[in-house]
Amino acid sequence: MTISSTGVGSGLDVKSIVSQLVAIERQPLKALQTTASKYQTQLSVYGTIKSQVSALGDAAGVLATASGWSAQQATSSNSTAVAVTAGSSAVASSMSVTVQQLAQAQAVTSVGVTAGSAVGATGSLSIQLGTWTGASFAADGASAATPVTVSATDTVATIAAAINAANAGVTASVLNDGTNDRLVMRSTSTGLAAGFSVTPTGGNAALNAYGFTNSTLTTPSASGMFMGQSGLDANLKVNGVALTSASNNMSNVMPGVSLQLLQTAATAVDIAVTQDTDAVQKNIQSFVDAYNALSQTISDATKYNAATKTGGPLQGDSTTLGLQGVLRSMLGSSSTGSTFSNLSQVGLERQTNGSLKINATKLDAAKLDMTNLQKLFTTNNSDATTNGFGLKVRDFARGMITFDGAVSNKSSAIQGAITRNTSDQDRVNERATRVEAQLLRQYSALDTQMAQWNSLSSYMNSQISQWNKSTA
Repeated sequence: MTISSTGVGSGLDVKSIVSQLVAIERQPLKALQTTASKYQTQLSVYGTIKSQVSALGDAAGVLATASGWSAQQATSSNSTAVAVTAGSSAVASSMSVTVQQLAQAQAVTSVGVTAGSAVGATGSLSIQLGTWTGASFAADGASAATPVTVSATDTVATIAAAINAANAGVTASVLNDGTNDRLVMRSTSTGLAAGFSVTPTGGNAALNAYGFTNSTLTTPSASGMFMGQSGLDANLKVNGVALTSASNNMSNVMPGVSLQLLQTAATAVDIAVTQDTDAVQKNIQSFVDAYNALSQTISDATKYNAATKTGGPLQGDSTTLGLQGVLRSMLGSSSTGSTFSNLSQVGLERQTNGSLKINATKLDAAKLDMTNLQKLFTTNNSDATTNGFGLKVRDFARGMITFDGAVSNKSSAIQGAITRNTSDQDRVNERATRVEAQLLRQYSALDTQMAQWNSLSSYMNSQISQWNKSTA
């Protein structure tokens, strides 16, 4: 007799028995899975700590170098006439600016023709950059003339598009005066030397209306376009020194200081470049915020909640508590090289929960002595214990997250524990699988034996019954 399902021969609930026995074999998984979850939480927290240590190092690094304190701000007493910007190389300075003339681009305009009508001329317009002096034109020796082909079927708009496509140093557009279309050409750059002439070729009189070889024309005509605006250089005085500029945007008038000339100004415009204390305040705030974020993460991870009687994922962890202790000790230490020796003196006060809080009154007072405030963070004594705080914290943070730093090592250790835990779980599962297979073989054999015994019992019972009948 063939047993088709374990338990048929024996009458036992083999599936349930085996399932319960295998469950006993897998009981160690619960503890391993709980431990694995704890490790994963710790690894996640240390990922956050590593990121925040890096952010703190970056914020401290800004305060550790002179560039973090060199931001300048520039102001103008009349920004509608002269605007000013200060770059990273600017230093504290002041200047007085008067503007006699703004730089402008040359612009010429043609006679009007019926809108959309064809020019009716074939030839070309040769555009040459150069300088107009009165009625005389001196070509720019560095730039060759650019020809623009004109066909008889071209309209003013077609000619304008061809000029723009030629990249000849001028732009063209169509001006509609309400009745007619006019061709307007303008230098792409301002300045006296950014002028241009337009020489028509082809011998067609209709094309002459779009030439410009005579700067004395005061009205457009069939003989050529007229000068609507001549190219000019800006004329100004800075601290009484006469300057000219082809552009109204003047860079590095003084190191790192750029001027934007917007209007003529006979009355002097006062320009001042001073240290940007708001930028310094922002950098200090970023340092405090980065430290507080890290401090909060460590505190949450290591604290014990008496109400729930549960500890943080890193409660009692020596590496984490050591990091917390070193950071707090470092921010409470002293630095030499400045009239200020500790952070509290400049308004960065430690709180009972380990965080930093800015005392605005103290910090504002310290900013009045910006030189010594800077030294408190940037002084390099070649001694980690007395260096400026920017250097101290930056170098400490870098050490923590390097390949063999404490934070990196802790993360690696947790990852190693997770790997070992996974292997332990695999071994438990493998053993449970083997036990299950073994039990199924044993119960299958039992079923076979029980089936044989049952068959024999039935046969014996049948024989006894027959024997009883025959002897009755």
